[in-house]
Amino acid sequence: MSKWLLRGLLAATLLWLPLAGLKAAEVENVRLWAAPDHARLVFDLASPTQANIFALDNPRRLVIDLDDSRMAADLAGIDLAGSAISRIRSGTRDGNGLRVVLELERDVEPRHFTLAPNDQYGHRLVVDLEYPGESAVQDPIDPIEAMIREQEIATNRARAESSGAPAQVSPEPAVALQQAQPHPRRDIIIAIDPGHGGEDPGAIGPGGTREKDVVMQISRRLQRLVDEAEGFRAVMIRDGDYYIGLRQRTQIARDQKADFFVSIHADAFTSPRPQGSSVYALSQRGATSETAQWLAASENRADLIGGVDGNLSLKDKDEVLRGVLLDLTMTATLNDSLSIGGQVLDQLGRVNRLHRNRVEQAGFMVLKSPDIPSLLIETGFISNPDEERRLRDPNHQQGLARAIFAGLQDHFRRNPPPASLLAWQRDNNRTTGGNEYRIQPGDTLSQIAARHNVSTDRLKQANELNGDVIRVGQVLRIPRS
Repeated sequence: MSKWLLRGLLAATLLWLPLAGLKAAEVENVRLWAAPDHARLVFDLASPTQANIFALDNPRRLVIDLDDSRMAADLAGIDLAGSAISRIRSGTRDGNGLRVVLELERDVEPRHFTLAPNDQYGHRLVVDLEYPGESAVQDPIDPIEAMIREQEIATNRARAESSGAPAQVSPEPAVALQQAQPHPRRDIIIAIDPGHGGEDPGAIGPGGTREKDVVMQISRRLQRLVDEAEGFRAVMIRDGDYYIGLRQRTQIARDQKADFFVSIHADAFTSPRPQGSSVYALSQRGATSETAQWLAASENRADLIGGVDGNLSLKDKDEVLRGVLLDLTMTATLNDSLSIGGQVLDQLGRVNRLHRNRVEQAGFMVLKSPDIPSLLIETGFISNPDEERRLRDPNHQQGLARAIFAGLQDHFRRNPPPASLLAWQRDNNRTTGGNEYRIQPGDTLSQIAARHNVSTDRLKQANELNGDVIRVGQVLRIPRS
């Protein structure tokens, strides 16, 4: 073969190669998940492509342009219920491009990103439609209850500050005249987080059982048990088949002023042999690294100390004191988590085999809230065929839910938050000793102190009170003269 013929073939090949790569990126499927505060649209692509997304008004629309693409999915079969989208249509753009138009029923804030292939899916374009001003939960906490809880939070925060700061002698107040307030008897809020969701199915068992479905069923059973119990209320972090980011899950619990956060999962392993339930709290190393991250955060997130409202500013504190205060809060939260975890583990051991007979500790992201005691519960190994079958069984699911709540209930009955119904019941059902006094309507701290020949400051210190707020029925310990 002559060198001129060889050069000609090579040139023809080089001209053909770019044309061969111009095959359209096919949209093989379109999936939609609707949440209370956003909708997520996922385009499954045969190959990667570029996307341009923009909004149009009158009427409201969101336009998604894909380069060198064509639609092979059935858009008419997408269930749009519960989303902001009233209709989806598509057409050809500029000869070889694809235009998808979402007709909208409300204002949205769009964002999009692409995902590389993994074990379950190929190339994906994800389009999130976030709803301004909407809550991620369907029933936000009552604002009056939130106010009550914020008063309690302020008290707890003051305790954390006094524990970390040098002691200061404050002058004796002349008179503490605020009369005893009615006890609010608020509910204890349990935030329930069904793991995974939406395009993230979690682990998949040998029989095809998806973790996200099983944990939602167990979580809903737990929700009913919590809501049926006097003095408790459940908040579902996700209440449908959609995905919520890991940090957003703890933020939702914080927004709802949760007393406790529990994340429900089902474990998996490469071998089908492991089985049993596990309970996880945050590891000390995870707590330490999270403390550092919160202190270093640029958005003033380190100001969240000892309370779920996050309104305490630490700008006037030096770096060492800020670290001490946050570390105190994190340590107290971790200790509570381990204590509650032990009680939950004991209850789970009565209905299922335990994978470990102690509370394990790990750096799970959903456990890293510095102010809310948290547990992650692996209800069983979905990768084990026998346990996969049990996890699908409604009776076993109910048993797991009962065990989890029994552990939580036992803890909060022994250690009820001060403004809760359980605290009121405890105070009113207990007999006061010789050095105790039950607050009556019309009482003030000054009157009680004078009646028992102690200073108001000593009375407040003995009962860890911050400020003059006292509640009818509350039992105070009277320090000895």
